[in-house]
This record gives sequence, C-alpha cells and structure tokens, in this order.
Amino acid sequence: MSDPSAASRPVQAVVLAGGQGSRLRPYTDDRPKPMVEIPGTGTPIIGHQLSWLAEEGVTDVVVSCGHLAEVLQKWLETADLPVSVTTVVESEPLGRGGGLKYAAAHLPHPDQPWYATNGDIWTRFSLRDMADFHTERDAVATLALARPRLPWGAVKTDGFGRITDFIEAPPSTFEINAGVYVFSPEFAGLLPDRGDHERTTFPRLARERRLAGFTIPQGSYWRAIDTAKDLTEAAKELAASGR
Repeated sequence: MSDPSAASRPVQAVVLAGGQGSRLRPYTDDRPKPMVEIPGTGTPIIGHQLSWLAEEGVTDVVVSCGHLAEVLQKWLETADLPVSVTTVVESEPLGRGGGLKYAAAHLPHPDQPWYATNGDIWTRFSLRDMADFHTERDAVATLALARPRLPWGAVKTDGFGRITDFIEAPPSTFEINAGVYVFSPEFAGLLPDRGDHERTTFPRLARERRLAGFTIPQGSYWRAIDTAKDLTEAAKELAASGR
C-alpha cells in the first residue's frame, strides 16, 4: 500500500555552495568549501550531500555556486551523480536570503515543496520524517535543529562550589540551526531579493507561528565542516562508525 505522506515530500532541493570557506584554508585556496574532501572517503562534501538527498527521494538539485564556481561546476559535470543537477551563479552578491531566492527560482517544480542545505553540512538523518513533521505542523519553513558537542571540556560542581566531575566535549544545552531546511512553495516569495532571510523572513514566520524546528534524532550524524579540525574529526568519526 502506498504511503499517503509521500505526496507531500519534496523531490527537489537547493544546495547553497557559494561560501568563501576562509577558515578552511589552505584547503579552499583552489576549491570552494563544498569541494573539500572528507579524508579517507575520496569524495567531496557535496558528493556526500547529493548521495544523501538521492537516498531521501530527491531527483532534482539546484546548486548555488560562488567562490571558485568553475571548479565546482567542472566536478559536477564530470562526476557520476545520483540526481539531476543545475548550477546557478549570482552575477552580484545577493546575500544569503537573496541567493536562496535566486536559486529557488531555478527549481523545476515551483509549486511544490523543497529542501535546502548549506554546502558545508555533512549529515545523515531521515529527510522524509522531517518533511512529514513540516506537513503535520502546517509550517511554511522547518529548520533542522542540532545539539553539537562543545569544543571544550566542561565541569560539574555541587552547591558548595566543589568540582564533582569533568565531561569531555559535552553536547550543547541549546539547539542550533543545523543548516538543513524544508520549505513550502510559498516560502520563496517571502524571501528578500537581497539580504539575509535569517534576520527578516525567519523572525517574521516565527512571530506568525509558521516556523517549525525538527530536532535531528539522537544518534544521527551531523557536523558542519568549518575548520581543518572539523575535517579531522569527521574522518575519525567515519572510521569509528565503519561506514
């Protein structure tokens, strides 16, 4: 029997791959951030993302390029990809919101929902479950939420101020925007032509109770690749998981 939820799940996505990646130098001196390889995999970050999107039912992806766009475009043209990919390049900087709107205008099904992900996120969780969560809440936009591990050790104290325990790299007590989204068709029309949607569109939707947050399930893998240390940690975690 077919799943009635399947009809409302996106089959298209935008990958925002235009960042400078300055904190990942020297890896990003000759390639954009999403083209940096996870050590030991032989595959760039965006390759992992496209495989994940395909596994989750996505058939069409728009990749928004920027810094060293030609390097990313060349790889996309020559790689054996599991999805149909279109690339777009902003002729002038439009900001995060404007860039997202520009990319969304190139999606093949403007009247259908869509996923979006930042080009430096490496994760694995059920986008189908996130899409169902989005539909159940009648949201215009749903953000994936992560609880990353802090880069420092933490201490516990008792009521008298004595240290009782040390905790290495504990999870944050706050959830953060994980850089993965589900958007309803009308969301693109709410984006600014230029500027940052996280300062305009998201706060507006939150006030209107039309913005939802989907917590990435405990045990699912999530990491933002921002620094060389993140690459090293991702490689270690990959080796430990046996994937």
